[in-house]
Amino acid sequence: MKPTIAIDGPAGAGKSTVSRGVARRLGLRHVDTGAMYRVVGVLAEEAGLAPGDVAGLAALCDGLALRFADAPGGVRVHVDGRDLTEAIRSVAAGQFASRVAALPVVRERLVALQRRLAAGGGVVMEGRDIGTVVLPEATLKIYLSASVAERARRRHTELLARGEPADLEAIAGAIAERDRRDEERLHSPLRPADDALRVDTTGEPLAAVIAHVCALVAARGNP
Repeated sequence: MKPTIAIDGPAGAGKSTVSRGVARRLGLRHVDTGAMYRVVGVLAEEAGLAPGDVAGLAALCDGLALRFADAPGGVRVHVDGRDLTEAIRSVAAGQFASRVAALPVVRERLVALQRRLAAGGGVVMEGRDIGTVVLPEATLKIYLSASVAERARRRHTELLARGEPADLEAIAGAIAERDRRDEERLHSPLRPADDALRVDTTGEPLAAVIAHVCALVAARGNP
């Protein structure tokens, strides 16, 4: 059976780049669960759904027609025929995602979907509770981390490259606040699994981190 690799960590630690790179190198599927929460957050905001609207959020999650499509520039996220890739990468979308991710009605439905996507193995799944909640029996669990300053710098560079306005200090504040919410939420808080291998990416080229994770997979007896 092909391996199931869980990669967790806070915003900006390099999860998406590392997960995508490992998946491509090993010929596995890549599932970005953070994108799922961002999609729900953006759609809930568009629909004017309040955090307490349990029925509305449940209906939104149950009707979610989400597709990940590999493309030359990276994975594109399509929902009901709409390409939401750019919309869900904004700072605001990250804040929406953090809020809806704290709601049991959203987490229960998306965790069920994530487990279906991982069934049979052959997947690299990234998020904040993959090793602890979604895939506790994963072949390999990695917890990526980096300093707030490093994560803010990466996000600042990314936004400027896309031609979007970016304030480094504001980004660092938003990242620190999101860390606090993710770590303190009652349901599936952000934390390393007890058996996760910790990898600090601060100052590390992400290509080197990808190679390191692939070596860890090989050491577990997987290709």
